[in-house]
Amino acid sequence: MNTRELMNIALRLAGLENEPYDTTISVEGENIQKILIGVDMETPEMLLAKNLGYDLVVSHHPKADETVIDFHKVMDIQIDKMVEFGVPINKAQKVLAKKSKSVEINSHVSNYSRVSSAAKLLNIPYMNIHMPSDLIGERFTQKYLNDKLGDNPKAKIKDILDALNELDLYDKSLSKPVVRCGNATDYAGKIAVLFAGGTNGGTDVYKSYFEVGVGTIVAMHAPEDVIKEVRQQNIGNIVVAGHMPSDSIGLNEII
Repeated sequence: MNTRELMNIALRLAGLENEPYDTTISVEGENIQKILIGVDMETPEMLLAKNLGYDLVVSHHPKADETVIDFHKVMDIQIDKMVEFGVPINKAQKVLAKKSKSVEINSHVSNYSRVSSAAKLLNIPYMNIHMPSDLIGERFTQKYLNDKLGDNPKAKIKDILDALNELDLYDKSLSKPVVRCGNATDYAGKIAVLFAGGTNGGTDVYKSYFEVGVGTIVAMHAPEDVIKEVRQQNIGNIVVAGHMPSDSIGLNEII
């Protein structure tokens, strides 16, 4: 197997035709037999891989070059997700714009070639698979919760937590699913699982979901400013499923 074949497997599983902006092959490789793969793979992990005889290092999170500089562009897929739940497309674009611009500003000043330069100097193939993995995890978790709770209009947030903890990845994680907005005894209402799209879309995006009838957002992670605003406005519930176990769902499917 080579790096292109591995990338094509990930794209196919995610239902994508082309590499999204946050996913790329930095250093191509052939005759791949041993792969060191993880959520955050940088220079230390490359040195480890080199010493242990691995043929390829695969990071989930984008660490190099265009995947860093253009990271904000992948956030546009959140518009499609909002539309799927009933947010008008023009509104979806506008509520995402503030966070997308913030991400672009922060990415622009990054040391974007550090990791790819290390891979080239070490002569070790290196790639990352971000959005394909997140899409796989998001679709799996949405379907899983729909199947578990969709027939129960009075499902509560506790039921979401219990359902997630039935999965080994969450049950065995140190960062287990937690309620960040709302209470475990609150009704869940309609559930939206938001794992893909680069990073959290911000308060305006969350508010747009609640305004079209979503009762509970299940996210990998939620920043403090979003949690604070949603709490103050008392407009919906947020369950943080846990970053590492949620990332692992899609990665494990690709593996």
